[in-house]
Amino acid sequence: MNSKGSAKSQTMNVTDGKSGLWGALAGLIVFALIAIPLSAAFSFATHPHTQQLFAGRLSDATTGGYQFFWWIVTIFLLALPFLVGFGVAKLSVKSLTIVGAVIALFVIAIMVLGQLFVF
Repeated sequence: MNSKGSAKSQTMNVTDGKSGLWGALAGLIVFALIAIPLSAAFSFATHPHTQQLFAGRLSDATTGGYQFFWWIVTIFLLALPFLVGFGVAKLSVKSLTIVGAVIALFVIAIMVLGQLFVF
């Protein structure tokens, strides 16, 4: 029902309405990256005899404090994919670029400092 004079060319934006899917994908990737630390934290929280594996402050803590610490770590690790997915779905491209660059610089700095002081 287009007439010759009223025909408009429209461009299709493939990212329209897809921010939720990108957020879900980012959350899934983060979940895959933290799956092993999450399972380790859960196993430390549910088996208090693993407290002997740690030297220092964790070995000096009470059994209840030790389990509480690992339950908090487990909850935070479990919440991380959801928080990342929500952030990716709600932030703009410019904000995500800035956050990604800051995280990349932070990871590089940690790797450099780890090589200097640990090894």
